[in-house]
This record gives sequence, structure tokens and C-alpha cells, in this order.
Amino acid sequence: MPPKSACRTARPFLIGLMLLAAIISRAQAQAIIADHRCTDIRAIPVTAIEKAKTQLHIGYGFTSHGSQIISGMTGLVEFMNAKGWPKDLFVFNRTGTVAGSLHLFEGDGYGSGDLDHDAGYYPDWVNETRSYLGAPNPQGRGGNHSEMNVIMWAWCGQLSWYSDAEVHNSYLNEMNRLEADYPGITFVYMTGHSDGSGLEGTLHKNNQTIREYCAANGKVLFDFYDIECYDPDGNYYGDKHVTDGCDYDGGNWARTWQNSHQLGVDWYECSPAHTEHLNGNLKAYAIWWLWARLAGWDGTTGGATNGPSRALPDDAVLLGQNYPNPFNSSTAIPFYLDRDRHITLSLYDLSGKKVSRILEADLQAGWQSAKLEMDQLASGFYFYQLRAEERILSRRLLHLR
Repeated sequence: MPPKSACRTARPFLIGLMLLAAIISRAQAQAIIADHRCTDIRAIPVTAIEKAKTQLHIGYGFTSHGSQIISGMTGLVEFMNAKGWPKDLFVFNRTGTVAGSLHLFEGDGYGSGDLDHDAGYYPDWVNETRSYLGAPNPQGRGGNHSEMNVIMWAWCGQLSWYSDAEVHNSYLNEMNRLEADYPGITFVYMTGHSDGSGLEGTLHKNNQTIREYCAANGKVLFDFYDIECYDPDGNYYGDKHVTDGCDYDGGNWARTWQNSHQLGVDWYECSPAHTEHLNGNLKAYAIWWLWARLAGWDGTTGGATNGPSRALPDDAVLLGQNYPNPFNSSTAIPFYLDRDRHITLSLYDLSGKKVSRILEADLQAGWQSAKLEMDQLASGFYFYQLRAEERILSRRLLHLR
């Protein structure tokens, strides 16, 4: 047995190595981003949802806007029960003491308890995170609540006026320090809710800063803002001064969609704060996608064999919305093939002139992704078109230089 003095020296050294390894691992990891592309609840395997309920212990600090996620999750339980899914599959519980429930501890909003208020109250949110967790233990979690392995803070409206320095100093840098001090906990980053200021507004720029930071550094992001910019059909409203209530230059995308679809079949009531039911629905779908990813699901496999009304049609060819969108240099275009096919993916300007051929190849069935780089092209709207033999699909994108 080594002398006691050697034990005292070795233990901090080993813990330091663990922390360093965790930091390096995080930097090298691929980012996990939950956005409008992650709102097909049918795509999540039941086994992944069950695994999330078994493995995750989540602490969530928020005020009224952040409560939209909780409202959506609450209404989702009975909605999915009525659609024939396993009973109470999506149930969650604040204390973690109810068997078969996801442990999701909710802060007390505008009170004075654990994880109260939101990420815009600096340095309070940082101090409350550290106070709630306690000193890091050898497993890289908090000594006060050693079971907690996920922490997430929402925003209210602060990103509408934060300077770039404040975004970094009061949020990104602090999140990074928390990750370094608690390597056994996943810290979920978040963007702020839409405010009607459009692509030229401070909010959009700050959200883009957060998004780019997470993508470049392998972080986990719940893209609250991005979800508010798209309807379930993939139509984009971010360039039309969309608000947190889903209003935009021309109407309200959520109410329009709800009015043309069936309540109880295509969407459900959940009364989220400041916004429409559909917005709460989409955030519930996306957050469960994120929970499943954090529990180990790869984000692509398993959903097609997952119970009633889950399989894609046998002849499905799907073209997803590029991400990020808008973008200024490169973007990714996702698409799905029902079987092995020869495909051509091309870019066109608004006049219908072909600008470039993005990809032409024989590809296997399943989800695919193509990278589009537009450094030399002018700003503006373009169309990308997928030809998969007899199938032709197209979507619009926005390039900003």
C-alpha cells in the first residue's frame, strides 16, 4: 500500500486527467442539434424512449417561454395514448420517484428555489446551477444531486438585446466552464425565442452565434428559435419577421396549419405560453428526439418498425430542408431514399437556370446527406432539386454572404 501522502497527490492528479480527457472528448464529439428537422415523433424508436426514461435525470431552468416545452410534453402523453402507442410512454415526473417516468426536475420559474428564472439572469443561472449540483464528485457529477446527468436552461427575451460579448461572456464561456467542471453531465445549449426582428435583427445574429459555436465544438443544442421558423411541412418563415406567437408577414403559420388539419389526429391542444398549440407540439417532439439521442440513439435507425402508423410508404423519397438555413458558406441537404437509386441533386436560381450540380451518384436506401458550398455565389434565394429516377422534389434555400 502506498503512503497516505502519495494517495493524496495521485487522486487530484487522476481526477485532473479525467477532466482533461472529458474536455478533449467533448471537443472532438459531433454536435447533437435538435431543430425543426427533428419533429417527426414517429421516427423515434419506442426502445430509445424507454431507454431515455431509464437513463436520464434532467434539471431544467426556465421561465414562461421555456415552459412551452413542458406544456407540449404534458399534452403529448394523452395524444400518443389515443393514437395507439404504448400507454403513458411519454410520461415524465419532477421527482424521479414514479416508475416508468422520465425524471425531469423543473425549476420554479420566477420563484427563489432551485434552478429558478432562466439563462438571461446572469450570473444567477450559473450560481444556481453550481449550488444545485454541489461540488463535483469523482464521477464528474454534482455531490448534492449525483443522479442528475443533464442540465438545460431556457431563455426569455434577453438574446434580443445581448451584445456579442455578452453572448460569449455570460453564456457560452460559462456553459463551457460548467462542462469542464462537471464532465459527467451533459449541458444542453439553447437559442432564444423569435421576436419579429427577422434576419436583420440582433436576436437572429445571437442565435446564429450560439448555433455555430455548438456545431463547431461538438455541443448539444436545442434550437428553440429554429423550430419557430418552420411549419410541419418545412415551409420557412424566418425571413418574414416571425414572432414567438407564430405570426409573420402574411399571417400566422401555426393557426393556418391547425385550421387545415385535424385536431386530435394531426395536432393536439397543450396551451403553451405566448404561442400556438402547434408550436408546443413541435417542441415536445423535438425534445423527445433529443432525450432519445442523449440516451444513445443514433437519430436515424429503428423508427420505421416502431408500432402503429410508423413506417414510411414503400415508395417514399423525401427531400429535407437544408441546415443551416439561411447560411453564408456551406449547408447540408438531407434526403431519404426508399431503395437503392440513381440520384441527381442540383441547384437553380429563381429564374430556373441551373447553377450547379451538387451530387450525382448511385446511393443506397436510407437517409443521405449532401454538402453544398456557395462561397462564390451571390446572396439570395435558390432552389435545390432532387431527381431520383421518376421522382422530382425541390425546396428553397437562402444564401447570405
